[in-house]
Amino acid sequence: MNKFPPRIYLASRSPRRRELLDQIGVAHDVLNTDIDESALPGETPSSYVLRIATAKAYTGWQAMLTLGLPRLPVLAADTCVTLDGEIFGKPGNPQVASAMLRRLSGRSHQVLTAIALYTGSHCFSAVSTSTVSFRSLDENDIAHYIASGEPLDKAGSYAIQGLAAQFICHLDGSYSGVMGLPVFETTQLLEQVWYQRHNN
Repeated sequence: MNKFPPRIYLASRSPRRRELLDQIGVAHDVLNTDIDESALPGETPSSYVLRIATAKAYTGWQAMLTLGLPRLPVLAADTCVTLDGEIFGKPGNPQVASAMLRRLSGRSHQVLTAIALYTGSHCFSAVSTSTVSFRSLDENDIAHYIASGEPLDKAGSYAIQGLAAQFICHLDGSYSGVMGLPVFETTQLLEQVWYQRHNN
């Protein structure tokens, strides 16, 4: 018997998350979800990513019901970069992206990715935390990277699987988690849901 549900919904438009699900053989369809991803005052990075991932999963479930689609588990994820307790989201413009990269230059930071799997009756969740170390970046490094366009829709202004790989001198944690979907934790949640469905 397959250890995963035969099909799920992914509440994300991220091609990277789709690729990672394909990598582990999880059949899925995409549900578009738009929510306010602003951090709350005093919210910790871990609480923030968990809240946003859960909200995305719930919003995806509601979209599934509204569209009259077959009821399947809904998987969602959210990623943030944090340095000195500050949450770095998506920069939105080149100036903010440049400022973030200057802050990350020559330092280690954390990348947190939360996943949430909503079944209608339960929401299963987990948080993956990784530490990423950047080499020192000069203004030329930053300018060339900004010009590539890659940082503008990425948490923390960089993509580990893209051009920014040349900036990373050490990774302690989950490569796929830094990409946006921690494969180990995702597998664990999918197995848990499938096991419970067949043993209750």
